[in-house]
Amino acid sequence: GWGPTNGYTDLRVGLGKAANHPVHTISWYDIVKWCNARSEKDGLVPSYMVGGANYRTGASAPDCNWSASGYRLPSEAEWEKAARGGLGGKRFSWGDRIDHSQANYRANGSAYSYDISISTSPTYHPDYDDGGPPYSSLVGSFAPNGYGLYDMSGSMWEWCWDWWGGSNYPSSTVTDPHGPASGAFRVLRGGSWSTFARSCRAAHRLDYSPISAYYSIGFRVARSSVP
Repeated sequence: GWGPTNGYTDLRVGLGKAANHPVHTISWYDIVKWCNARSEKDGLVPSYMVGGANYRTGASAPDCNWSASGYRLPSEAEWEKAARGGLGGKRFSWGDRIDHSQANYRANGSAYSYDISISTSPTYHPDYDDGGPPYSSLVGSFAPNGYGLYDMSGSMWEWCWDWWGGSNYPSSTVTDPHGPASGAFRVLRGGSWSTFARSCRAAHRLDYSPISAYYSIGFRVARSSVP
């Protein structure tokens, strides 16, 4: 509500199944503009710039000021570290197997041996498959990971900052990478209510057009420093 009267003239109003469900149907560009708007509203330094000015309108690929105090999308590396919750070498933040008591996803126990839900055919989460899609779940419906973060697996895909650089990482060791300098697609992480167990793994990656919006895609924000 604050954005359109403060220079964010094309800021889309996202959708959501209810006020306590994650927002969805907003593009990557909508989200980074929202991050800037929220930063300005809260008196923080916005993270995204185009031509040296705060990014407020249009669909230009912005630069990110990683030292700014404002809100931003996590890098793909930040997202995966957060999703693992301090537990390395496992498919999920709680271990190597998954069922509907741990995340909101589309179960298919016959397709993935580590999906130990009782389903043997594609089945949405039985607690949330009503009222028509999206079958998102209330925020915080499942136990948090080791960092205290909720819903890093399932419910909604989450946009990351990075351009998609192909299915493989660079062969050399990198520290706190921010992804390729350019590209055609941005990275999604985390899986959703409509995808199978494979997508909920902490390491799973997906590319998607940044101008597109879909009812299984949402986001979460990060900050580079918090007083």
